[in-house]
Amino acid sequence: MAQSKTQFGYCRHADQHRAGTDIAEYPIVVVGAGPVGLSLAIDLAQRGQRVVLLDDADRIGEGSRAICFSKRSLEYWDRLGVGSRMADKGVVWSVGRIFHGTSLLYQFNLLPEEGHKRPAFINLQQFHAEAYLVDRVQELSAIDLRWRNKVIGLEQRNDHAILTIETPDGPYRLRAIHVVACDGARSSLRQMVGAEFAGQVFEDQFLIADVKMTAEFPTERWFWFDPPFHAGRSALLHKQPDDIWRIDLQLHPDADPAVEKRPENVRPRIARMLGHENFDFEWISLYKFQCRRMDKFIHGRVIFAGDAAHQVSPFGARGANSGLEDAENLAWKLDRVLRSLSPDSLLESYHIERSAAADENIRESTRSTDFMAPGSRQEARLRKAVLSLARETDFGKRMINGGRLSVPSIYDSPLSTADCDAWRGGPRPGASMLDAPIAVRAGESAYLTDAFIKAGTRFTLLEFANGAAVDAPDDIGTIRIGGNDGFSDSLGLVGARYDAAPGTAYLLRPDGYVAARFRQPTRTALDAALARAAGIN
Repeated sequence: MAQSKTQFGYCRHADQHRAGTDIAEYPIVVVGAGPVGLSLAIDLAQRGQRVVLLDDADRIGEGSRAICFSKRSLEYWDRLGVGSRMADKGVVWSVGRIFHGTSLLYQFNLLPEEGHKRPAFINLQQFHAEAYLVDRVQELSAIDLRWRNKVIGLEQRNDHAILTIETPDGPYRLRAIHVVACDGARSSLRQMVGAEFAGQVFEDQFLIADVKMTAEFPTERWFWFDPPFHAGRSALLHKQPDDIWRIDLQLHPDADPAVEKRPENVRPRIARMLGHENFDFEWISLYKFQCRRMDKFIHGRVIFAGDAAHQVSPFGARGANSGLEDAENLAWKLDRVLRSLSPDSLLESYHIERSAAADENIRESTRSTDFMAPGSRQEARLRKAVLSLARETDFGKRMINGGRLSVPSIYDSPLSTADCDAWRGGPRPGASMLDAPIAVRAGESAYLTDAFIKAGTRFTLLEFANGAAVDAPDDIGTIRIGGNDGFSDSLGLVGARYDAAPGTAYLLRPDGYVAARFRQPTRTALDAALARAAGIN
């Protein structure tokens, strides 16, 4: 089978020449150079922080793994300077279809409206995403990426941690004010802090096959219950770049993984699905649904993110996307704490917000799994009834669960300021900002997410003109809609999506989430909301 691989060489670092108590110290060490660790390191570096990024391997590209990246992830990657490269390579999609047998039950569109810079989803093999992120890392001198550096020891202190790192030249040690563990579901750092990884492991197994072929299927997500080519089970089809197609087939819980993943046994299954054998294998793997998380995401000086902190089933694209939300949530908070702009307690909001998001993802993934792979006679009877109802009723269609797809988390957070006025719409405090087209006065078109990047991805005031500009603190960015010096809302979509009237304002956090919103903000109200969002009171 062909696999795309990019291999990197090990390089000895000057830190390895130190001996005894002479240990190099860094503000942040990130462990794990997957999409989450790479994105976090880039975000921190762009904020001016020095980062050491360690990975125990020397390559990327072991199969496709994650392939579905959401609009929210693309907007985050835009801020990191790689969004366009991801979107240009990826297969864009927003439509999904669900079948029962050979019959189409219903279809959905995840982004039916116009006026967004990025699509609902792209399909892109994880090794491509990682390669583009590594390229970006290599452009940033503040990141020191060290391959074949494996953490084998951890010593926690009150104000730092000491890591022991194994390399081909032997071990050495590093001191870090904060360590971020992005080292995956089998996290060695999680074991080192003695943390539980509790939850549910489902018995049903799924076969993943990435096959290369030329096909006329549309760029949509197709999901089958009980298809004729795989009777009694479920199946999923996605298109990836370079004529690669992802196929997931549900197997019996007692299936032998070693036998099932043999190419000679997989080929007949795929041939029955496609109706031909004109394809080649790129990657074959098996997995079980797992919905688990740590009780606490912060253990002393070690902070956990991505699969190291939580794990969900792949149906719904909640794994990698939720990990990227971890990274964007954590980066600005670490930066503020290290600069002494916010107290250490701000980091607790990372655990509060992202553990709640993990619970939501686990809840949705568990419901999807229970529907796709019923674990009892009652669940199987319920699914049969829902599938029957869906043929004739809209409410039955809404009950079908073939994997609820990832959406941005909404935080019920101590950092958010509660609304005092009635709002008919718009993102509430704790929700992510909405995109919309804007234009500068010279007629150049852009998007609201572009304006947020130009404002510096810091605390930013989005204001809708009402005469004089809002009296805002000097250290925050501003995006002004309307007025002689603001952006034009020529299509009216910004105002509509933000339920805006003249004088309306939104305070955006550095990760693009809404901290507060106002109908007629005063300086006192803005200062109070900013202090709350920064964890200062």
